[in-house]
Amino acid sequence: MRLNFFKPREKRHTIAFYNIENLFDVYDDEITRDYDMLPSSEKRWSIKRYNNKLRKIGYVISNIGLKEVKRHPAIVGIAEVENDAVLKDLINSKHLEEHNYSFVHYNSPDERGIDVALLYDETVFKVAFSKTFTVDLLDDDGSIDYTRDILLVSGLFEGLELHVIVNHWPSRRTGDIETEQKRMKASKKVTEIISFLKDKNPEAKIVIMGDFNDDPNSNSLKALELSHGLYNPMRTLLSHDRGTTSHNQNWNLFDQFLMTHNFFERKKNTLRFVKANIFDEAYLKEYEGKYKGSPYRTYVGKRYNGGYSDHFPVYMVVSKR
Repeated sequence: MRLNFFKPREKRHTIAFYNIENLFDVYDDEITRDYDMLPSSEKRWSIKRYNNKLRKIGYVISNIGLKEVKRHPAIVGIAEVENDAVLKDLINSKHLEEHNYSFVHYNSPDERGIDVALLYDETVFKVAFSKTFTVDLLDDDGSIDYTRDILLVSGLFEGLELHVIVNHWPSRRTGDIETEQKRMKASKKVTEIISFLKDKNPEAKIVIMGDFNDDPNSNSLKALELSHGLYNPMRTLLSHDRGTTSHNQNWNLFDQFLMTHNFFERKKNTLRFVKANIFDEAYLKEYEGKYKGSPYRTYVGKRYNGGYSDHFPVYMVVSKR
């Protein structure tokens, strides 16, 4: 007689990250430099354009990893949001309102008022703790250079401990080499956060995500990877014709994940890494002209382009068995 033993079914989820390119409301914030994104500005930001962007970004988020997992992402790290109000509008937008999303967000000292945040499906992830960490930077003249804080969110993912660190490191706007030390400082700060978590639990399961404004082989990412023996699944995805953002028709893979090696444990009742990829569906790309294939942006300079973002999202699939 043949016996059929029951095998526990593997449950899969998507964890994503998306730099959504300046999600600002239309109201003037006197504390930050948001004057570029106002109805009176040269960009002519408006309620209609704002609602269009909410709808488009919500559609993208709802579809990340859908082919592999058959449901919306459980966790989405976000970069370039102005405040709580735009996050509330985003999770209540057409394509996200039924997905039980909540969020963690803190206002950071960034001069333009753009922050990172974490969206999460409350039925999958239960937040237990959150905290921001400031990266102390100075400009060449010795003045403080205010940048985005790094966000740590800890909780239970399908009942299992998980820590997520969300980043948006200093840009290369004034030159790659000239700004490298700023990203090295951000890298060191993340290393300190990981040490803080491992001091409490040496087996802490940690995902580091973000727009690092550096590629996988940049010094800042290599230093972070080596500091705690992390794994970067994005290394193999950058090529001459693929990345997450492009500049002067050259691709970069600034949007990445790193993770602790215990995501490869084979024991039961644990979170395991399955795969990582760039979510670069055709509708997220310019379909003609000089920039064909590059991200379909909301703005090109001051000109309204009506697209999604100047970055493609990235995602990783994890399983619990």
